[in-house]
Amino acid sequence: MRTCLVVFFSSALLSSSWAQDAGSEPAVARPSLDEFVARLDGFQPRRDDPSVQKEIDKTISQALSEYPGSYELLWRAARIRHFMADGASDKGLKQVLGKEGWKYADRALKVKADGYEAHYYRSINIGMYSQSVGILTALSEGLEGQYNAGLDVAFKANDHFDRSGPHVAKGRYWWELPWPKRDLQKSRDELKKAIAQTPEALRAWLYLADTEYKDGNYQEAKVAVDHVLQGSIDYDPPEGRRIQLWAKDLSARIEKELK
Repeated sequence: MRTCLVVFFSSALLSSSWAQDAGSEPAVARPSLDEFVARLDGFQPRRDDPSVQKEIDKTISQALSEYPGSYELLWRAARIRHFMADGASDKGLKQVLGKEGWKYADRALKVKADGYEAHYYRSINIGMYSQSVGILTALSEGLEGQYNAGLDVAFKANDHFDRSGPHVAKGRYWWELPWPKRDLQKSRDELKKAIAQTPEALRAWLYLADTEYKDGNYQEAKVAVDHVLQGSIDYDPPEGRRIQLWAKDLSARIEKELK
């Protein structure tokens, strides 16, 4: 009897082991929220590569399917949409990407109403949308108030965020507005605040050059744009490459005025 029991249990164990080996592979543990966030942040130094942008989109889709209510994922999704919209030359694509980033930020704010990152990226994605449809159209749609309201939250919470991004965005806002709302002195003041806080960031310098150019201060514009062209991009290579590329056109226009 004892022998029969031993044979029975041995057979059962072998059958169980065979079934496990023959069945599907063990399920892979899903990445944690922190792992997804780290993965998205890790893409930042290569985010201007179209193939990397596809990987970012794939990661966002996977991450939000697992953690649909994550504030940290949603504002980062708004971040990459802004970067892509900012670099889009086609107005239709800029409008789509800006609106997508805006929606991601809206979703983030439903999770955390006072999240300054989401308020900031909501505003600058609204800015992308406004550029694509035209500033006058954006003003008629009442977007000016929404743009400024989000920046106000970011200013109060952390005006150094995104390399003084709130100051840069506000400075460009005063430049973008049509006459008589445009105020180049306010644009200059905000951009100089950004430069004082984060002098390595080239976007503020480029926008300052553009402000001086529009105000007819061509020598001051040249100083600022030369700083962009000669500056290091180590602080953020994708951003730096983009800004230096844009600076070449402005530099040519400034040189033409100085002749």
